[in-house]
Amino acid sequence: MAQLSRDLLAGGALDVAHTAGAPVLPVTILQVGDGNFLRGFVDWMVDVANGRGLMGAGVAVAQPLAQGIAGLLKAQDGLYTVLLRGIEQGREVEDRRVVSCVSDALDPYAEWERMVAHATAPQLRFVVSNTTEAGIADVEEPYTPGACQQSFPAKVAALLHARFKALGGTAATGLVFLPCELIEANGANLKRIVLAHAKRWGLESGFAAWVEAHNHFLNTLVDRIVPGYPRDEAAALTAKWGYEDTLAVAGEPFHVWVIEGPAALAEEFPLHKAGLNVVWTDDLRPYRSRKVRILNGAHTASALAAFGAGIDTVKGMMDDATLSAYLSKVMFEDIVPYVPLPEAERQDYARTIMERFGNPYIRHELISIALNSVSKWAVRVLPSLKDAVAAKGEAPEGLSFSLAALLRFYQGTLADGAYTGTRDAGAYPIRDDAAVIAAMAAAWAAHGNDPAALVKAILADAKLWGEDLTLIPGLAVRTTAHLAAIQAKGMRGALAGLLGA
Repeated sequence: MAQLSRDLLAGGALDVAHTAGAPVLPVTILQVGDGNFLRGFVDWMVDVANGRGLMGAGVAVAQPLAQGIAGLLKAQDGLYTVLLRGIEQGREVEDRRVVSCVSDALDPYAEWERMVAHATAPQLRFVVSNTTEAGIADVEEPYTPGACQQSFPAKVAALLHARFKALGGTAATGLVFLPCELIEANGANLKRIVLAHAKRWGLESGFAAWVEAHNHFLNTLVDRIVPGYPRDEAAALTAKWGYEDTLAVAGEPFHVWVIEGPAALAEEFPLHKAGLNVVWTDDLRPYRSRKVRILNGAHTASALAAFGAGIDTVKGMMDDATLSAYLSKVMFEDIVPYVPLPEAERQDYARTIMERFGNPYIRHELISIALNSVSKWAVRVLPSLKDAVAAKGEAPEGLSFSLAALLRFYQGTLADGAYTGTRDAGAYPIRDDAAVIAAMAAAWAAHGNDPAALVKAILADAKLWGEDLTLIPGLAVRTTAHLAAIQAKGMRGALAGLLGA
């Protein structure tokens, strides 16, 4: 079977209704991140806009880490397939597109000069990124001209400095940053840390002034479920399509990108004119609250309970009577009533989310959702819990159970730098920040036989949650009761007790 390539695409040998074409386009977008999400979301959108004659943008994809897929992208001439399938208003939909906007792919740790060449090219205008929620962090490190910086903001500071020196500090040489990391004020925080690096490195004052005045760091919010390579169907899809694609990305049709920025920049990046759900606004906070609390909050609140009950995917959770009942409880009793939007809007969005979670074509692994669960719970679930406490005087049972399930998930064994948990189905990796792992491992080692002491120790650790959670009325008591039930009856038994009550 032929491997996907530009020659194959240009020759018309592929039966693909939606492709922008085969020519390699000039790079106007530098992308830091090579994962499934950016390729199935941002690059897919750029390719759609290119295909409709609204843009002629090429993308240079840079790995955020030394390990990545730059080599695989090069082997396929930057091409890959995006397969979108799902249920919309009760109707099955499917769309397949060979994305051809990726003009270059590189490993900046081994090819820093090429990274700088893209950053200093006059035609470059946009920088997009997704370096995980922990990627936009202020990590002090020395300035190393000629070599790749380690953290993402430090890379940005170094690249901007190279551009400033090569092209001068004018309005015309400024860039537009569109970070897709799911943290609040992602653009503003990236700018703040870039300027902090510039100050620590002792870079000239004119550089900082140029960054402030002529580079745009826009806050954005993204929404699409993109599980990635459809491994279980790979052979069948290869036979159906007539070509081999090791980088195929499966995702859902639903998508929205909210960008907080001026109308003039929207005209330069006209994805919204291509029929795509891209919203430019002067305030994305209502959109963020809706998405982070309802979609991400429901994911985080339910995933670890479902995983602990022996389920592996979101679809499996939706198909399980007990777990889907638990999800509905936390969704419609503990989360949705406290999202600051009109009732009809938040209810409609929640129903859409439930339909998306049940998408039969999406295999979204719960163990993937479990990555960095402590910070996710603090950002995505805690605000809803605190609003419920303000309204009712004590922590809600459903979200308290989600915290107990999280603590049980983090019960593990630390050996050779790896932290491993166990459930009835076997062992699983627990992946989080090293400080989080150390705190959880120490608490379980000291208090594993005393749920009350364990809960008190972990909830009181403000370094984990940003505050002392034992001060929230009823949370420690209810979390302790649920954790004790999980230990005594198992996850399913504890859930049955919760739902029965």
